[in-house]
Amino acid sequence: MSNAYGDNQEAVRTLAGATVLQIVPGLREGPVARTALNVAQALLQWGARALIAAEDGPLADELKSIGGEWVPLVNDTSNLFKLRRSARILEELIAGERVDIVHAQSAGGAWCAHLAASQIAVWLVTTLPDVPPKSRLRAFWASSLARGDRVIAPSSYAAAAMMDRYRLPRERITVVPRGIDTATYDPAAVDGRRISALCAAWKISDDARIVLAPGRVAPWNGQVLLPGIAKKLADAGVPNVVFVLAGENRSQKKYARSVFEQAKTHGVQKMFRLIGHCRDMPAAFASADVVAVPATQPPVLGRVVAQAQAMGRPVVTTDIGVLPEHVVTPPEMPEDVRTGWVVKPGDAEAFSGALLAALSLDDTAYRAMCARSRQFAEYMFSPQSVAAATRAVYTSLLARDT
Repeated sequence: MSNAYGDNQEAVRTLAGATVLQIVPGLREGPVARTALNVAQALLQWGARALIAAEDGPLADELKSIGGEWVPLVNDTSNLFKLRRSARILEELIAGERVDIVHAQSAGGAWCAHLAASQIAVWLVTTLPDVPPKSRLRAFWASSLARGDRVIAPSSYAAAAMMDRYRLPRERITVVPRGIDTATYDPAAVDGRRISALCAAWKISDDARIVLAPGRVAPWNGQVLLPGIAKKLADAGVPNVVFVLAGENRSQKKYARSVFEQAKTHGVQKMFRLIGHCRDMPAAFASADVVAVPATQPPVLGRVVAQAQAMGRPVVTTDIGVLPEHVVTPPEMPEDVRTGWVVKPGDAEAFSGALLAALSLDDTAYRAMCARSRQFAEYMFSPQSVAAATRAVYTSLLARDT
């Protein structure tokens, strides 16, 4: 299993004149479609031709506006009749447009692409799902994603499960993390007035230290641990700390009430704000001193950890799913490049200790960690970095043609 970041000078030359067809479920706003659009834009800048086959959506016009080409294609289905028809469309498209690489990012799309590739020579790249499928039917369709000439995994966590299930060779996999909008999630892009407006709405004083817990208030996100952690911080003499739970809290009302009841039990209810959905998350991250993600079950994406670091904020999170891959911590990396802390899920003692360490940093150390967090996010998660890593995968295949 490899990482595609690195020197890509040769990659720029070998992609020039190539035609790359990406397949996504639909051109609607979301991580998969947005990444495909970013890659298409980069391909055009590198002199390649960029096609995206997908069902219609708002991003189709954006794709065409940057010079990319949209091909209507039904692939987000398990209907064999529709998929066989789509495979025939793909076969004609690959031959007629002289496609060099097909990159399938949906199970249905990969199934169609395999069928088409059995009839006409073309390199096939596939992208694994963020979370391994649980049902047998979904696992059957997902198996098509494990049969690319090269396979992209959004994380080592996602890759490991698919390698085990489908006996996927490690050398065929490259880890390319899901990208985030590092231009929107950028401290320099957030006006101080936006931060002040949020703090005023939350009734938080200027001298308070904010621990932001982003994400839906739900059992799998572990917010019920935070009141006990807040009590430990208060007992340790850490002053003026406020926990802001920024996420939808109506679908799990009983759980949300239990969080506040725990705060009352521990006598720390004044330290908590359950604000519901926040429309300005970049400003919410910018208002925070530390971001807490106490998940107890693997999240689908773990984007909030990447977004927090893009906003230059240290993160305390748990060792579950993809989350530890999104934070720089010892022993994998030296202490002087740390961007946060990772602790065992459900361990309130360890979590409070990590938060205490973050809140105890002196000004110089804190600013240095904030700067490292931003640099790490730009390197790992920016659209440009994700596109460059994907380019390296493409060119590794094109190099075999020479």
